[in-house]
Amino acid sequence: MDKPGRNVRILTYNVHRWLGTDRQISPGRIAEVIASCEADVVALQEVRAGRIHKGHPDQAELVAKELGMDLHFQPTIRILGEQYGIAILTRHPSDIVKSGRLPTLSSGPGFEKRSALWVCVEIEGCGLNVINAHLSLRSRERRAQAAALLGEEWAGHPDCSDPAVLLGDFNAPPYSRSYRLFASRLRDAQLANPAGDPQPTFHTRAPVLRLDHVFVTKSVDIVAAAPVRNELTKVASDHFPLLAELRVRPGASMSADDRIPASAGSAA
Repeated sequence: MDKPGRNVRILTYNVHRWLGTDRQISPGRIAEVIASCEADVVALQEVRAGRIHKGHPDQAELVAKELGMDLHFQPTIRILGEQYGIAILTRHPSDIVKSGRLPTLSSGPGFEKRSALWVCVEIEGCGLNVINAHLSLRSRERRAQAAALLGEEWAGHPDCSDPAVLLGDFNAPPYSRSYRLFASRLRDAQLANPAGDPQPTFHTRAPVLRLDHVFVTKSVDIVAAAPVRNELTKVASDHFPLLAELRVRPGASMSADDRIPASAGSAA
């Protein structure tokens, strides 16, 4: 017997500034990849926004328009009229709950200021909290950012009720301490995938690392979760998109005991 609820297709994808492994910048190609996945909600990292050339359309807005989706964007870098950051696209009514910086251990101007974006998406009367993040390449900084995401300002906030999804490019393979921090409080969609074993998402030329993740709260069931691998995704970016089909139960709500406590965010 099928479990009650509504199936939601959610995608996380590091689009590498729209730059493919063929060295071609093509927002339209990324839009084609996303369209083929038929996702309801899309979390993007390394999004380049603004105009590549004078008179050309904004790249992020172009992708959203081609897909017929609403765009929420959080910049992490601003350079010469262009912006670079993370985004959430959705086919359903949605509102930004919070966007902001994650902890950094460097004040140097050359470093990207890592951020997170939290959007609440309304799907058939049910609110789904979605938090997208792109974490640091440096392990100690990444652990501090993971702790912050699990803390009271983000996933541990009282408003971040079940059902909720925390996803993105965490630069955290499963043996890393930051990954284990997430997995201690949330379920890894690829690990819970009934249709197969977890698969790496990076690099598209030789996939060896599982850096992109979808984590879910307890009321969210995993129908399927795997990287999307085909001739188009092999060239469109240096990461494969990770697609998860989730079953969101109606009327789900998280009790105070089930919320992620701030203490879970310890980076020790």
